[in-house]
Amino acid sequence: MLKALIFDVDGTLAETEDLHRQAFNRAFVELGLPWHWDAALYADLLTVMGGKERLAYYIDTQHAPDAKALHALAPEIHARKTAAYGALVVESRLPLRPGIARLIAEARAAGIRLAVATTTSRPNVDRLLAINFPPGDAPFDVIAAGDEADRKKPAPDVYLLALAGLDVAAWEAVAFEDSAAGISSARAAGLPVLATRSRYTGSHKLDGAFSAVSDLGEPGSPHRHIAGLEWPHHVVTLADLKDWHAGRR
Repeated sequence: MLKALIFDVDGTLAETEDLHRQAFNRAFVELGLPWHWDAALYADLLTVMGGKERLAYYIDTQHAPDAKALHALAPEIHARKTAAYGALVVESRLPLRPGIARLIAEARAAGIRLAVATTTSRPNVDRLLAINFPPGDAPFDVIAAGDEADRKKPAPDVYLLALAGLDVAAWEAVAFEDSAAGISSARAAGLPVLATRSRYTGSHKLDGAFSAVSDLGEPGSPHRHIAGLEWPHHVVTLADLKDWHAGRR
């Protein structure tokens, strides 16, 4: 029986990544740093999972002579970036990706448990949920965020935390991801993965996902099939997910 759905956040629940990029740039300006991350550079930096880790990698590779002082400043940079990201989410009223709210509603109505497994920090998750769900009605039973995991994706740690919090076995759940590292993380935890390609993962191979689509789709606004399982009417529904899950056992 399908018992749980587990979602990545950045690029999966919502197209957040460019707001993260803008937030880093705001933090750099506030601290007088002459840095600017454009979209092409940020796409390269996204191969490093986790904002703190991404910043550390940038310092080490682009500003090695000043690395010691910059690493000491890094916590302040990241704190300002987190605040700026929260403000940008609110300013933009960042919506969920197509099909996400619908599938979550279907799952809640059916008693399917819901979780988040993400490398981003908990405040970032909370802010996104706050603008997309009524106060006090966030749908997730478990939120496993990056700061709680010993290792970032592609290691399975954050998915193992989510499974433990849900108290379900990996074969009783489905993971939703948008990146190669995320797919590897979920698969390493034993989870089947449905992949939805996002703005910053256009070049990623989505190998390992049993289905890869442009998004979950909506009635009247179907998704584009990329690889693997094709969904009726090009819309991912809970009923079809349950049928697929029952057939794989």
